[in-house]
Amino acid sequence: MRSRLPPLNSLRLFEAAARLLSFKNAAEELLLTPSAVSHGIQSLEEWLGVPLFLRTTKGLVLSEAGQTYIPTVRQALHLLASGSAQVINTHASGQLSISAAPTFAARWLLPRLHTFRELHPDIQIVIDTSQERAELSEDGVDLAIRMGRGNWQGLIADKLFAEELVPVCAPSIRERVCDLADIEQAPLIHVTSTSEDWEMWASATGRAMPDAAKGLRFDTIHMAFQAACQGLGVAIGRKPLVNEELASGKLVEVWDVVLSQTAYWLVGAESRADDPRILAFRSWILQESATSAG
Repeated sequence: MRSRLPPLNSLRLFEAAARLLSFKNAAEELLLTPSAVSHGIQSLEEWLGVPLFLRTTKGLVLSEAGQTYIPTVRQALHLLASGSAQVINTHASGQLSISAAPTFAARWLLPRLHTFRELHPDIQIVIDTSQERAELSEDGVDLAIRMGRGNWQGLIADKLFAEELVPVCAPSIRERVCDLADIEQAPLIHVTSTSEDWEMWASATGRAMPDAAKGLRFDTIHMAFQAACQGLGVAIGRKPLVNEELASGKLVEVWDVVLSQTAYWLVGAESRADDPRILAFRSWILQESATSAG
């Protein structure tokens, strides 16, 4: 007798909503409307005959049934992704060029790339980290990892994870900048290529932007993080790129205000979406980003 399966697309919606505890955020990640996510989960709840979420004064939470069900769903989706990757692997070979910002490539992509090579040894990865933005296909680039708000016209785009801006500094100077008002006197570290970071953060907190001329200036995010680790000032940390320093204690968060306006996206030309190499990389990086975010 054939086993009855739940509506499979609803499982993907349920996993995202359970991980983010928000229908709205799940919809943004999956490029759907909140209504579509809500209806999909309602369909799954009706099929199961139990509620999976509860709405409380603190927001959305998993019900007891949802907490019991989510590990099975995640395992099932992981098995599907792994099985699909193995099938793709039998056909995928050749060179694949990926364009990504230097800091993202060094801090997030490179430490994980060995797992892709293990799955797809016949695909030769080329990483392009040039400062000038490469154009898909025209510059020989197959896929790009870009930061933005999701308005990628004419391209297929997959949201990897949101970026969070939070001020960080070395523990040695944390006490000197313990209050939000200290921003006026704090030695700030600026990145010339992302000079609007401090302005956006200051605006979100309602603070006046301090005189940028008094701070240190670097041309890369990596150098700004290193300067902050040396106790030279307060830098805008970008999660998840700064997660390693935060986890090790080299940097600590200050002024508990986090700003999230952009996200990292995998983008590619729609005309080449069925290329086995692109399918393999897309399947792999979406799985890696889900693990990283969760």
